[in-house]
Amino acid sequence: MILTITSIYAAILGLMFLAFRTMVTIERAKSGISILHQDNMVLAIKIRRFGNFIETVPLALILMGFAENSGASPVILHIIGVLLLASRILHPLGLNTENGAHPIRITSGIATIVSMLIAIIYIYGKILQVKKCRNYIYHSSYICKLNNKHQNEKRKL
Repeated sequence: MILTITSIYAAILGLMFLAFRTMVTIERAKSGISILHQDNMVLAIKIRRFGNFIETVPLALILMGFAENSGASPVILHIIGVLLLASRILHPLGLNTENGAHPIRITSGIATIVSMLIAIIYIYGKILQVKKCRNYIYHSSYICKLNNKHQNEKRKL
């Protein structure tokens, strides 16, 4: 199965990954600092922006992909994707040395968590749906309905 909607967001977020990575590399080249940040706060902020991105985006995309593979509607997937994308665009704007609790940072962090929770809730909902289905072959509720229908036809005979 091709994860069409997840792929769209993964490609956009992949470009953001490359941009953050490049910003860190350029700052390291300018400063001559190859390890950590040696109290260079410009470099420290760029490292942290990149770090926050790579700490959350891969898992969020994996969860989104599982949700899409489990049959989530395009509306749910786009809600997850837009929340994740918007939060990751905004988060660096709120990350600075003057205010650790900047409202943009907090809001974007919450939006990232919400996008992941939507995917998690959807995935668990599908898992619970499967457990209710007896003698299933595949996780799809469609297959479960076919198997139950097949069992009912056997009972009639």
